[in-house]
This record gives sequence, C-alpha cells and structure tokens, in this order.
Amino acid sequence: MKISIGNDHAGPEYKKAIVAMLKAKGYEVTNYGTDSEDSVDYPDFGHPVANDVSEGKADFGIVICGSGNGIAMTVNKHPKVRAGLCWSKEIAVLVRLHNDANIISIPARFTSIPQAVEMVETFLSTEFEGGRHQNRVNKIACS
Repeated sequence: MKISIGNDHAGPEYKKAIVAMLKAKGYEVTNYGTDSEDSVDYPDFGHPVANDVSEGKADFGIVICGSGNGIAMTVNKHPKVRAGLCWSKEIAVLVRLHNDANIISIPARFTSIPQAVEMVETFLSTEFEGGRHQNRVNKIACS
C-alpha cells in the first residue's frame, strides 16, 4: 500500500514516528513534510499529499499541522479527497467506516505521538462500511 504524508513545523516528530511504524508494516511512504520546526506554510505540504491521493498515486494520505484544521481544509479542496480531522482512535474509525475518508488529518498540538500513531494504524485498518453511508458519501463532492 502506498501512503503519502505531509506536515508543517508542528509535526516533524509525529511524522517520524508515523513513518517508522508504516515502514515497519511494509507500507511504501512518500514524504512531503518538513523535518524542521522552523515556521512554514501547511498548504505547501498538504497539496502534494492531496494530489497523490486524487490522482491515485497513493492509496491514503496523512497530513499533520498544529490544529489539523488548516491542512484538512487545504486537502479537501482537491477532487476525490475526503479528509477527516481526527483527535481520537474512535473518530479515526468513524471517518473510515462512515465517510470513506482517504486522508487523515492529525492535530499535533492536541494529540500525543503515541495517540497519533494509533489513530493512523486504526485509520488504515478500518474498511468503509458502505451501505447507507455510500449515498451520503456520493453527495459530498461538488459538481
């Protein structure tokens, strides 16, 4: 499975831990994130992840910024992208199960690194339920 990851200055340590877990599980990872805590603009790291997911170059994406909101807003502008902001394992389950999210957005300033790793593991191992949720997902994208 191919995963694209991007982060701003709030997430280098989160990214390192998540990438280590992904590689240990055999995932192919494309890293668009910064490795520095020097201030950068989250869209510069979110757009490449969203492009990969939108164009089918990655199966899933992971984005990280301070609140998780700005980078989620950024990636959700792309066609075929459904990013869910997650602050708990339970939310990570629901964004996959009910919303068929293909990008997880992590708020680095509001979660711990172990929590973020657990959310990503949960996100990637949860299948979309389909059924009654499919009709709702079909209505998400704008024409």
